[in-house]
Amino acid sequence: MRGNILVVDDNPVNVELLLHLLESHGHTVHCALNANAALECLQRQRPDLLLLDMQMPGMDGYTLARLLKGDAATADIPIVAVTSYAMSCDRQKALDAGCDDHVTKPIDTRRLPNVVAQYLAGNRGTASASNA
Repeated sequence: MRGNILVVDDNPVNVELLLHLLESHGHTVHCALNANAALECLQRQRPDLLLLDMQMPGMDGYTLARLLKGDAATADIPIVAVTSYAMSCDRQKALDAGCDDHVTKPIDTRRLPNVVAQYLAGNRGTASASNA
């Protein structure tokens, strides 16, 4: 299933990797380099899935996830945290903030497309089992 995905990450290298990886699997990808840019993008179009870095300057990913899950207009958009925070307590912190799943960097380019496909197919709940 192909989807419309919003990638939010302040690292241009990570954004480029995710852009190419997801486009190679047929997805339409939009990118934002910070939370405010993500909010602007969300006003223009609604993604099927959001891949969200947790550690960004200004508004971090946890705050953005809480904001989106607290808004009826965006609450049902699945959010997958894509982060270098790899401890089990970090995973729980992302889930507690409203993320539907948590995958760690460095990104496993073989598994992440499967996690994305599961969410696009409507299989919500932790699809990655902690790591993509």
